[in-house]
Amino acid sequence: MRALLNAAYDPAAVPAPSGEAPAFHRALPGYAPTPVRDLGGGVFVKDESSRFGLPAFKILGVTWALERALRADPTVKAVTAASAGNHGRAVAHAAAERGLYCRIFVPERSAPARRAAIAAEGADVVVVDGTYEDAVQRAQRYAYEGPYVLELADVGSSDAAGAVIDGYATLFAELADDYDTLIVPVGVGSLGAAAARWGAQTDTAVIAVEPATAACLTAALDAGRAVTVDTPGTSMAGLDCAAVSARAWDTLHAGVRATVTVTDEEAHAAMRELAADGYAIGDCGAASLAALHVLRTDPACARVRETVALDRVLLVATEGVTDPDSYRVTVGS
Repeated sequence: MRALLNAAYDPAAVPAPSGEAPAFHRALPGYAPTPVRDLGGGVFVKDESSRFGLPAFKILGVTWALERALRADPTVKAVTAASAGNHGRAVAHAAAERGLYCRIFVPERSAPARRAAIAAEGADVVVVDGTYEDAVQRAQRYAYEGPYVLELADVGSSDAAGAVIDGYATLFAELADDYDTLIVPVGVGSLGAAAARWGAQTDTAVIAVEPATAACLTAALDAGRAVTVDTPGTSMAGLDCAAVSARAWDTLHAGVRATVTVTDEEAHAAMRELAADGYAIGDCGAASLAALHVLRTDPACARVRETVALDRVLLVATEGVTDPDSYRVTVGS
């Protein structure tokens, strides 16, 4: 399905964004709002290619979730998580800052460069013979079996998964201008849920973009319930997810106005377009620009175009270059 208008859209039912997380982040050493780039023609990009020294937005959710967890249980000695790359690196970075042991489980098809980046933050990286969902199960089992181990997940029904969504509120709290529509990449949906809460608060339509090969939110909204989809793989590694997070689902169900899917080739074209403008953005981050092009031109998106305004659009570019070799191949330099 190329695009879906959410029949259950009800922004009045969406929870308010966290107010605590932005205050927490502003007090951290090295905090600075990430920039909003003007691409011209009423298109703007929230550039998350550098956040607290890491090339993605994930550290916002991780630091707040870890802070909340340690307040509740200061006996925690280790953290674990499953990740395709960015979340795991953020968890490893935050754990090292707190003096905690960290073990990250990654799926077999995760890029070697992303595994190396996680290990460079001090984590023990375990490659799982299976999918991202298999890695999630391994992390859950490790946390359950080990004493004083916290699963710092961004998926599922745990308190940590909920706190990750709250932590992402900081990204949107930094926005000072008004927009008609926000386009945000969605994997398990934690960032999408934070976007939907901000959108409901500001009367901004939120459109979720997913890989055509991993459109779990689109399938769930179409079914009216969370479902699991097959995921044969995508270069948008952080969006290669078979099901939305349980903690994110209610907010996504009520707060996302529409979804659109893009192919790897469309994301790659958007990466090259951004690179030509001087912005080094990875596959997942470029998906939002690819989605805008699809929304404006594809006949399958006509219903969405008739419903939401695309005159002043904010794109969330969720990551910079996280796999340098692949990036060079894609953009040609």
